[in-house]
Amino acid sequence: MCGIVGYLGQKESLPILVNGLRRLEYRGYDSAGVAILDKGIIKKVKSVGKIDNLAEKLSALNGCASGGKDNKMSGTAGIAHTRWATHGGVTEENAHPHTDCSGKIVLAHNGIIENYRELKIELGETHKYTSQTDSEVLAHLIEHYYKGDLRQAVQSALRRVRGTYGLVVMHADHPDMIIAARLGSPLVVGVGDGEFFIGSDATPMLAYTKKVVFLEDGEIAEITLAGMQTFNLRNQNVIKKVEEIDWDEAQAELQGFPHFMLKEIFDQPVVFKDAVRGRVDQEEGTAHLGGLNMSEAQMREINRVILIACGTASYAAMVGKYAFERLAGIPTEVDVGSEFRYRDPIVDNHTLVFAISQSGETADTLAAVREAKRKGAFVRGIVNVVGSTIARETDGGTYIHAGPELAVASSKAYINMVAVLLLYALQFGRSRRLSLATGQRILTALGEISEKMKIILAQSEKIKKLAEKYKNYQNFLYLGRGINYPVALEGSHKLKEISYIHSEAYPAGEMKHGVNALLAPDFPVIGIMTKNQLYEKMSSSIEEVRARKSPVILIVSEGDIKAQELADEIIYVPETMELLEPLLNIIPLQLFAYHTAVLLGRDVDRPRNLAKSVTVE
Repeated sequence: MCGIVGYLGQKESLPILVNGLRRLEYRGYDSAGVAILDKGIIKKVKSVGKIDNLAEKLSALNGCASGGKDNKMSGTAGIAHTRWATHGGVTEENAHPHTDCSGKIVLAHNGIIENYRELKIELGETHKYTSQTDSEVLAHLIEHYYKGDLRQAVQSALRRVRGTYGLVVMHADHPDMIIAARLGSPLVVGVGDGEFFIGSDATPMLAYTKKVVFLEDGEIAEITLAGMQTFNLRNQNVIKKVEEIDWDEAQAELQGFPHFMLKEIFDQPVVFKDAVRGRVDQEEGTAHLGGLNMSEAQMREINRVILIACGTASYAAMVGKYAFERLAGIPTEVDVGSEFRYRDPIVDNHTLVFAISQSGETADTLAAVREAKRKGAFVRGIVNVVGSTIARETDGGTYIHAGPELAVASSKAYINMVAVLLLYALQFGRSRRLSLATGQRILTALGEISEKMKIILAQSEKIKKLAEKYKNYQNFLYLGRGINYPVALEGSHKLKEISYIHSEAYPAGEMKHGVNALLAPDFPVIGIMTKNQLYEKMSSSIEEVRARKSPVILIVSEGDIKAQELADEIIYVPETMELLEPLLNIIPLQLFAYHTAVLLGRDVDRPRNLAKSVTVE
């Protein structure tokens, strides 16, 4: 995931920028670059590969006597960037920062400009491009609007943009100014003594200041040596609060949380909004995911959907199956990536295959992608890591915008996979049979999910007490029905992978077909029994569990008094539409697994025998 660093002050900016890039290396990247503004001239150096490669080029440039003083990288204002390739390959030309035609405007950009082709056509042939990136178009768009006021030019340009951005911009004629803007890609401004630091997160600046301003979506900061002013895209002034960070540098990436997994669980209300933002149309009751790269006619010709994934992604895919069949009426299958290509799958040009992978590098899923493409299917990716192999080898798809997920056990990526699959199902449903009113109701409910997630997260300490009570049990059974069966699978998966406790998950209707034999007082059962069409069926299954003396923990809807008669422990979650329940019901199960593992002394972020990205079969 790309990283941005900026500096404006009295010190030499280059060491600060390079050190900042090193602090952001955890985000992943394939190239890097810096731009320094000195005496009205912008100088750039870019390099493919590690930051060490960039540092060597800079050292050679600054240490070369024959190069002359004018070629050295010196100046008190600068920006820097680490890039994951999306539009255009891994080359120095495609690395950031990018400039306009005049060379006076320079910028670094995180995110994706979805309408960059349209903007490029509109700007015309008078603009000359040196890269294949979407980001460079922004520099030329700002050039188009620039009439002497850099902030106004950036604002005008960003009003034309569809997509996401974390953005820093400099202009040679404004040597003491940096413009920063955010939509969907975080930016933090550090406030020092007569100096300012900018970063994709706070890690690059903690050696210099603990005072920061967090930019919100749709905000633009005009940063000068005299101070910082913040505006929205309507040019209205926004009053920002300077906050004090009490993290040290080692904790910075964790943002005060004890583990990455807990941080990422608590990230979910924000990253969920990032997954949905700009992709829904409330008025039309539909979703628009441009990466599908299919015409309306092609969409209507699809008669089968296959969702290919492994592990946690496969449980997200199972939720997607329910959504596609219910909303769009399209027969949908979920295939484990490691099995797909070995059974001679039947696909054709009326089949749409989604490859779902957090890393975008999962070897089994990638092999399945190649097999599906050989057989003529439409193949699309749903991934988190920009520029990953699956993103490159599919013919389109969608980034889930979950941000860096550093814990091995996935949490926020799962949530965003489910969100994107729901949006795709809605988009297909509205193109086929789903009514406007139903589509609008779904989007209204979707808009409430983030706040409802926060209500569940506020129960973390209560769930920790449950984990304390149950941590020494050796076996667990998770039960769900309908769309909550995949949630039970994912909840069970989380417990076993980070706590090392044996756990299984079943659809509750299968209890009589063998599972009842396992029930006993030392075999706790966690059931998902929220208010939906299968509530009474699920209630009957829990009655069977109680009759066999197994302890019962239930996830139920707020206000469900009846459930108290069936359970030893209750966790309440806010009500929502049945199709959206997985977005909420998984969170208490994530927290239960996390707290159990911590109490047992496990390495929560790096569980034994597991890797974040499985790149071998």
